[in-house]
Amino acid sequence: MIETTMKRIEKTLAEADKMDPARREELLALMENLKSEVAVLAESHKEEAESIAGFTGLTTHEAVREHPDPKLVDISKEGLLASVEGFEASNPRLVAAVNQVCSFFASMGI
Repeated sequence: MIETTMKRIEKTLAEADKMDPARREELLALMENLKSEVAVLAESHKEEAESIAGFTGLTTHEAVREHPDPKLVDISKEGLLASVEGFEASNPRLVAAVNQVCSFFASMGI
């Protein structure tokens, strides 16, 4: 399920024709890093990894819509950040990857 979700995110980004190509590439790189960190987490915490992937998908979908709703972007980002709570000590690279993705979306001005 995680791989399917991450592929759907990549497809969403590929189809985000209103997004600046350089920013899209930057976000794709962040997603690639996150994908590998989520895969590591899935080995020991599959459900939590699925939640992180799911919230990442929701946040991406909301952020790259033609007319993003800032409230929905914020709600999905909150869910994404909440999904990594408790992993700061055991998986700091995952938490850092999620923070980078959330910071990227925040920098979009949504």
